[in-house]
Amino acid sequence: MGLRVTDWFEQGLYLPLYSLSSNLGPVLDGFKLRELFVVPHAADRTFFYGLNLEFSYNARHWDPSIHSSEIRRIIGWHLGKFDFIVNPIFDNSWKGFNNLDFAPATRIAYNLSQTWAVAVEEYADFGMIKHFLPADQQSQQLFGVIDYKGEPFDIEAGLGFGLTSASDRLVAKVMLSRDLYKPVRSGN
Repeated sequence: MGLRVTDWFEQGLYLPLYSLSSNLGPVLDGFKLRELFVVPHAADRTFFYGLNLEFSYNARHWDPSIHSSEIRRIIGWHLGKFDFIVNPIFDNSWKGFNNLDFAPATRIAYNLSQTWAVAVEEYADFGMIKHFLPADQQSQQLFGVIDYKGEPFDIEAGLGFGLTSASDRLVAKVMLSRDLYKPVRSGN
């Protein structure tokens, strides 16, 4: 859920976060608080940028650090019906600067309409910035995604596969979101 506070600031809550484990079944992974800062009117600009900060509470099976955070820079371009977005992400386990984990993401989307889009997303994890992992131990995943922006929820669903032996072989993702901000319309 997200709450747009201004045209440049949004607060969010990801709850619950869960996964389906082959040996544990469905498990609760934790929750996240999000603070998103973007250039005003980002949706109307050709070039846009922002910063997304996420603060997580994690179950031990999900992450050895109960508390962690993500520093996600947002750099993007709206080019006609195409969107190109780069996220140089640093995962933070609060164990010092050298232990920041570099996990960038990239998205190329084609907007079929104002409601529907299809996209290709790539997620990587190169390891800690003090010493990147060897190539065969890095995670690289490629997703095909479908987005729906409408009522009552926005839906993002995708299927991804690993490009390296250290990646998950097959991953499905589904995100339901709802903007809690509803503009008040002056009536007739």
